[in-house]
Amino acid sequence: MKKNILVFLLLFLSFSVFSQNTNSKWSDLFSYNNVLAFKEKDGKIIAATENGVFYYNTISGEITKLSKANGLHEVKISAFDYDAATNTAIIGYKSGNLDVVTADGVTYVVDIPLSQSYTGSKTINNISINGDKAVISVGYGVSIFNITKKEFGDTCFFFNGTSYEKVLEATIKDNTVYAITGTSLKYHPIDVTFSVYSNWNSSAGNYTQIDSKATLVLSNNNTVYYGNVGSLSSIPQSFTKIKDLKITDSQIIVADQTKVYAYTLTGTLQKTIDIAEEVNTAFVVNNQIYTGTKLSGIYDESKNSYKPDGPYSNISYNIQIQDDKLWVSTGGREGRYNYPISPRPDLGFYFYDGRQWVYPSYFINNPTVFNTLDVIASPINYKEVFTANYNQTTGQGIYKFTYNESKKDFDFVKYYSLSTNFSYNRPVGFTYDDQNNLIGSMAFTIGTVASSLLFYDKNTDGFLVKDLNVVAAAQKPIFFDGYIWLPTPRQNYFVAFDYNKTIDNLSDDKIFLLDVKSGLPDSGAGTLSSAGDKSGDIWIGTDKGLRILSGGSSAVEKTPIVEPIVITQNGIPEELFKDLPILQIEVDSGNQKWVSVEGGGVFYLSSNGENTISHFTKVNSPLPSDVVTDIKVDPKTGRVFFVTFDGIVVYQGDVINISSDFSDIKVYPNPVVTSQYRGNVKITGLAEKTNIRITDAAGNVVHQAVARGGYYEWNLNNQKGIRVASGIYFVLMTNEDGTDKATAKIAVVN
Repeated sequence: MKKNILVFLLLFLSFSVFSQNTNSKWSDLFSYNNVLAFKEKDGKIIAATENGVFYYNTISGEITKLSKANGLHEVKISAFDYDAATNTAIIGYKSGNLDVVTADGVTYVVDIPLSQSYTGSKTINNISINGDKAVISVGYGVSIFNITKKEFGDTCFFFNGTSYEKVLEATIKDNTVYAITGTSLKYHPIDVTFSVYSNWNSSAGNYTQIDSKATLVLSNNNTVYYGNVGSLSSIPQSFTKIKDLKITDSQIIVADQTKVYAYTLTGTLQKTIDIAEEVNTAFVVNNQIYTGTKLSGIYDESKNSYKPDGPYSNISYNIQIQDDKLWVSTGGREGRYNYPISPRPDLGFYFYDGRQWVYPSYFINNPTVFNTLDVIASPINYKEVFTANYNQTTGQGIYKFTYNESKKDFDFVKYYSLSTNFSYNRPVGFTYDDQNNLIGSMAFTIGTVASSLLFYDKNTDGFLVKDLNVVAAAQKPIFFDGYIWLPTPRQNYFVAFDYNKTIDNLSDDKIFLLDVKSGLPDSGAGTLSSAGDKSGDIWIGTDKGLRILSGGSSAVEKTPIVEPIVITQNGIPEELFKDLPILQIEVDSGNQKWVSVEGGGVFYLSSNGENTISHFTKVNSPLPSDVVTDIKVDPKTGRVFFVTFDGIVVYQGDVINISSDFSDIKVYPNPVVTSQYRGNVKITGLAEKTNIRITDAAGNVVHQAVARGGYYEWNLNNQKGIRVASGIYFVLMTNEDGTDKATAKIAVVN
């Protein structure tokens, strides 16, 4: 259980309090549009979405959210219930685990009973709370969870001798569990024979939803039943496809496609609401119907939407940052970076304008298939946006949009077709050079089946193609030190392209290829990522590890050699990230490196890569996934954005944009009490290049170093590698040319 948790301002006082992780460095950019389930108490709503939970106070309008960034343990919520009497919420995940949320905090439950012979889905299908018990529906049967003890009790495996019967939903009424499997209704009291499946009663029926209060309610796709087993009545109305069914002390609520119906407990229609978009669930709050939608959060009867602000969907692939604005693409590739990801998300891109999220209406109900691998805005006019639609169907190519601020929407401007043979000429990604020229990459060029670079010609409003005549696929290019650098994921090369900054003259260009002879891993099948750092070096991520080209563009025209990073572990030299796919590399203002390793989360490395400062995974951090497809650092704020297919989370880093002079010097922790902290002392606010001397109270130098990038860490060792004694230490700092100075003190208590 997470301890020392802050409550949400005693949220709504008598209402259930959810809790926050004390690590305020993290936040989420999740979508809260898709409301899976919600409950109500005293006019206050608690709603579960794919990646988090939010509260909405219908009286004050206050909205508060809880996610993996501030308390929950996972994403991909599949089931939810809340009990007002005990102020307890239980959240079920697709992984089969639970979070139990009370005023005391969040308890993570991973010991759900599981038959050794069961190999099917572990997804929690449904949760229903009654008093101090909850019945948990899963792919193999039902389990009873004791809320007071926060542990599982009886479990019944619905095994018929040859296979397990999946329980869709279940409910507890009068100490009896009623469970539906899609083919029958099964029921049994919670007693000593509860776990014996052969003792359960069964009633045929293809039910898909069930709930209970004073009576049972059940439904299939188009009919609602109410009453008790053996004496069920049906509501005399045929529905289209019932999505959810709820019963209160006085009403039956039916969510059917886009409509919601409220009935008395005897089946008399009271009210109908047509939301005109897909509805997941519904409930009555203060005599008004509220609906949980798939795309718009919670609606009231007037179709006012209530939800935390966030992107249209959680599916994310790439991100661009410009000032306080964000652009997020949603595509992807599979089959060794060949085929558009399937099933395709068809979402286009999302935009954050600095105040709110905007989703272009152009993509809604558009028949074109969109697999948007990249979106980029002009550095001199953020309203001008280009996107790369990487697919093998009609609509493949490049799209240009302009942002219409008054409408909070994007206007489609132009479509640039790159080929009529959609197996070829697939656009991948973009970059801008230092003259604001737009440059793109293209895979599988028709005729040569090679990679190409695309240069946007402003005069003709078209794209010029430079066939590289090597390698089939391509990644997003980067511009650095006057060159275009291009990873090639399907062949073991890395491209350096010198276009002499003349996009209208492609005849004087030079292409340089790095390969195995240059030091790329001989077992590799391609390069995946790249970044240029503040020392002028190029960092190259391959599918078999990391390589560095020292000197960057000054080295490629000679005999370029790329080198791995070698670290010493237990006295044995080892190659860092040997044989691991490096998905992304990002350099912060302090020249430290953020490196995404496929399946391994994100590593934060020192400037030379030899020391690991942090390592974030989905187990020890709010990362939704260990496959991070993009990383971006906002140099103005130090915020680090981690992008995954399951959503985006943000980490507040310590390094921000720096200058040649000192800014606000901060030393932490300070004092350093060894019994409480054994890590490094961090110093921020330094000049871009800082000469550091640390002395004891007598003026003896105990440590000295040169810090680059506005940031430094001291391990509290002296120049002999021995930890310093207790005392006061003085940090003397000068910038590169000696025109600015700074001092600080560090207290050490061993």
